Amino acid sequence: MYNILIVDDEPLICRGLASLLETSGLNIQNIYTAINGYEALDYLKMENIDLLITDIQMGAMSGIELMQQAKIIKPWVQVIVISAHETFQYAQLAIRLGARDYLIKPINSEQLLNSVRHVLLHMDKPVFNQEDLISDLRDHFRMEQPHPQRTEILNRLLTDNIAGRSPDVTQLERQNQIRLQGPYFAVIKIRLDFSSNAKATTFADKDKLLLQYAALNIVNEMLDREWDYLSFYSPHQEISVIIQWDEARYGDSSVDKINQLEMIGRSLHFNIHKFLGFQCVVGISQILKGREFLHELNEQVNKAIVWNREHKDHHVFYFGDFKWGVFSEDPSDEDLAAQNNLIVERANEYIHANYAQKGLTLNEVAQKNHVSPNYLSYLFKKNTGVNLWEYVIKLRMEESKRLILNTDLRRYEISERVGYESPEHFSKIFKKYFGISPSEMKK
Repeated sequence: MYNILIVDDEPLICRGLASLLETSGLNIQNIYTAINGYEALDYLKMENIDLLITDIQMGAMSGIELMQQAKIIKPWVQVIVISAHETFQYAQLAIRLGARDYLIKPINSEQLLNSVRHVLLHMDKPVFNQEDLISDLRDHFRMEQPHPQRTEILNRLLTDNIAGRSPDVTQLERQNQIRLQGPYFAVIKIRLDFSSNAKATTFADKDKLLLQYAALNIVNEMLDREWDYLSFYSPHQEISVIIQWDEARYGDSSVDKINQLEMIGRSLHFNIHKFLGFQCVVGISQILKGREFLHELNEQVNKAIVWNREHKDHHVFYFGDFKWGVFSEDPSDEDLAAQNNLIVERANEYIHANYAQKGLTLNEVAQKNHVSPNYLSYLFKKNTGVNLWEYVIKLRMEESKRLILNTDLRRYEISERVGYESPEHFSKIFKKYFGISPSEMKK
């Protein structure tokens, strides 16, 4: 069963859509509603939301901004956008961020139900056990092996530093339909770990090829709609992806490129594990201008993947999260621990100073620490034992309790002081945290 979050700054629309879905007969467990993006983020952080239905224009935080934050928190959350505007720019941004549909107000009931039904159906793919998965792949997939010369050239571009446009390389690229125009590039590498399957199954080599082929299909299915990319097999049970931007798309500052790459990495890991049953490690490079840097980008993803040795329970690594330049030689375990402790310490200080700020986001805390939201979340929980946003809520709730018991401030004044946009939403969070309402605690 699925959990759905509906977000619209018109409460009547929220209630109407919730009522429509409640009586639809769809496989829905809970429906949550929020009247602004900040309330929605709290639900996304605290509840297991599968589908987000959001308006595009909502005052302080737009639907586009909410989508960006939602994808940082849970990249696999599915999104349907509703809007009173048929503006192409809004629709383009929503689709680029992974929206599954873009519906125009006034909402047609049947159209919305069809859209929700379609999204839930595609989320409901069966997860096979290993034996069934291999059998299904053998029965239904005819592996179309990538052209060996094309794969060899792409791997050489990454490993042999031949990215300069020498005539022979250019001709080979043209013959193999390789289009590397850029001029901006990033590399994502996926290292498959067949030994990590739940039943510790030992796969034959031919079955590993089937699983690698299935993983490559997941990559292509995820990236085909909105990305200019090349995906291919690499040695050591790896899949490499070269992502490129032209000047126009890279110049669009409406979407943070690094956050988008991390969303891709986390979604790839999530879906490969969900549908194929084994783990993988994903390395993500920085973005550099010029195809001559493909070799360097490949070295970056290889270094990023190495960090899985230090963090066995983490699977997506961005090269820029690790301060390679501060060490004159390979860092020791003590150096790495000190670096990580410093990141958590600074994040803790920033949270204590700003937890009452309306609209505080994980992305903001991460930016202040010059690390990605993904890595900060992981480190914070590993070092403190508590989820970062749960810690923010704890600080807010303890302060609100102190204010209720020791001052005569009204509910709306307290909610403002601890960072909530509306008193009603504050009361919901308070009751969920303490088990009683603010007024009951006051009594």
